[in-house]
Amino acid sequence: MWSQVYDPFNNVWLSTIAAAIPVVVMLAALAFFHIKAHIAALMGLVSALVVAIVGFTMPADAAISSALYGAAYGLFPIGWIILNVIFLYQLTDRKGQFKILRESIAGISGDRRLQLLLIAFSFGAFFEGAGGFGTPVAVTGAMLIGLGFAPLAASGLSLIANTAPVAYGALGTPIIALAAVTGLDMLQLSAMVGRQLPVFSLIVPFWLVWAFCGFRGMLAVWPAILVGGAAFAIPQYFISNFHGPWLVDVGAAVSSMVCLTLFLKVWHPKEIMTSPSGKFEGADEQAPVTLGHGYSRKEVMDAWTPWLVLSVIVLLWGIPEWKKALDGISIIKIEWSHLHNVIQKMPPVAPTPKIEEAIFKLNWLSATGTGIFIASIISAFLMGYRVREMLAVYWDTLKLLKYSLITIAAMLALGYCTRYSGVDSTLGLAFANTGIFYPFFGTLLGWLGVALTGSDTASNVLFGGLQKTSAEQLGLSPVLMAAANSSGGVMGKMIDAQSIVVASTATKWYGHEGEILRYVFFHSIALAALVGLLVTLQAYVHPFTLLVIP
Repeated sequence: MWSQVYDPFNNVWLSTIAAAIPVVVMLAALAFFHIKAHIAALMGLVSALVVAIVGFTMPADAAISSALYGAAYGLFPIGWIILNVIFLYQLTDRKGQFKILRESIAGISGDRRLQLLLIAFSFGAFFEGAGGFGTPVAVTGAMLIGLGFAPLAASGLSLIANTAPVAYGALGTPIIALAAVTGLDMLQLSAMVGRQLPVFSLIVPFWLVWAFCGFRGMLAVWPAILVGGAAFAIPQYFISNFHGPWLVDVGAAVSSMVCLTLFLKVWHPKEIMTSPSGKFEGADEQAPVTLGHGYSRKEVMDAWTPWLVLSVIVLLWGIPEWKKALDGISIIKIEWSHLHNVIQKMPPVAPTPKIEEAIFKLNWLSATGTGIFIASIISAFLMGYRVREMLAVYWDTLKLLKYSLITIAAMLALGYCTRYSGVDSTLGLAFANTGIFYPFFGTLLGWLGVALTGSDTASNVLFGGLQKTSAEQLGLSPVLMAAANSSGGVMGKMIDAQSIVVASTATKWYGHEGEILRYVFFHSIALAALVGLLVTLQAYVHPFTLLVIP
């Protein structure tokens, strides 16, 4: 048994600097030295192992085992999801169905700003609610690149859009996990997050369009943005507060898509932006408002069918009862050698010493990626593919994604190494020692957790207990700060390495991850700071305090 040490140098500053080395190495390699993502991830992993073993005294066999455990999780379920989403995209693209799909969307509105709103925000939120784990970025990134958006814009804007829905992703998984690790009431946590994120469900669509085309371009379509955002934010508030976390994103996304589509039937911007550059070019501003696409209803339905099949199956695969039934006949649990029950999390990160499990759950049948694979096979048969042709497309997809899968495995290996070594907890404790400023920095702790792990669920598991303990010590509401971990965390989703790799892969822009990171970093930290400001107001300032659940 090895107990985690959070201040190995007996100096908070030195220990915190040491803990930050793996993250700094990886992000610097990506953003400043333009090193390819899989190499940058491996550099970060090596530095994490050195810091864990040499600096934090973690046994070498446990450190290496934690990295292998993380790599396995990176390939399954994360890599499995991406592989099958891109497989479906390749199937539809080769049959010309994707071309019809994107032109049918353009038929709702020829304006690029409104297409972006429909796809990246509204449609992406549905996939976040139904599946999560990289699915929305993979789908919307591929759709935007198919519509003619530049790779950087398609990648970055998909990441920015995939923020406000994340706390309720995968049918409320982050909130359910947060309740489990903190012992707080799940419905209270759902309601508290639902009193924070709807504000950003209104802000993010405006922010998204502003990031694409600037303030003046955003202002020209503000009525549509307001409709799309409000139609999401209002159901998000009511469902999260009066029902629970399970169907928040699904219900809000459907509301947003329907309301925005109906609104665009009666309202159009004065100037139509047809250029995917985010600028008016040539006669763009004089372009007539024309709707339609020239395809028959059957052709459009055929093009949408694979994505409708995907939506239904992903939603089905997200139902807890269905998952449980599939797991009952298929799940394989592996106690990870040299890691399971050999590491002990210590106070103040845990209220009492807690032995860490390391059980790899090979839920091959209930995994979201398996649902996507089944949807892809069904869709392939509906499109007229033969088995040999499907295999050829799948092999091509594997070759396309080989470096992306290596990168994801290395990224998750790094994340799990820092988690089991206590390195990330050292960073978390640095945020927790901020006293009266804790509501702000505690929110940023959630942001850091997602940036490091790539998952709001993982961040909640990692720091949920710490948030509760710190809040109780400072006389703050533990429900408020636990919820803030999740709400702040969603803004870190756009800069986590896993999401960036998914975006670069979906847009066929592998090797440019550093550019994507630089594109979204300001947006991520600015939005996280705004969440922190809102949480601070809720902690101390009337009437915001009236929204807080004790």
